[in-house]
Amino acid sequence: MKTSARNHFSGEITAIQSGAVNDEVTLKVGNASVVAVITQESSKSLGLAVGGKACALIKASSVIVMVDADPAKVSARNVFVGAVSCIKAGAVNSDVTISAGGLEIAAIITNDSVARLGLATGKPAAAVIKASSVILAVD
Repeated sequence: MKTSARNHFSGEITAIQSGAVNDEVTLKVGNASVVAVITQESSKSLGLAVGGKACALIKASSVIVMVDADPAKVSARNVFVGAVSCIKAGAVNSDVTISAGGLEIAAIITNDSVARLGLATGKPAAAVIKASSVILAVD
């Protein structure tokens, strides 16, 4: 599968919690878990079930980068604490990669944010992603 999303994480569905309209789907990817919130209609049309395989797709522009992140104090379901592994600066934005939980997570943030946060290769940082920003796909 080819997409424009920078972050592709394949894994196994470990939990599906159904609500009135949406399902919360947890995908085990390496040493990490990625949580997605999708409609029940999407869960059914994709044939999602615990033990099944799926791929989480996340646009790099949907990733928020934090320093000194405390996952217990953030409302987003996905907080991956790790370290900056790469920064590629552009004219206005930078492509920042964070290594966390066995994942390499790409984020696009402004150069001003890179400077303000003091980001540099090897420095601690976290990738924060709302569950509603995670798209699920199956083969």
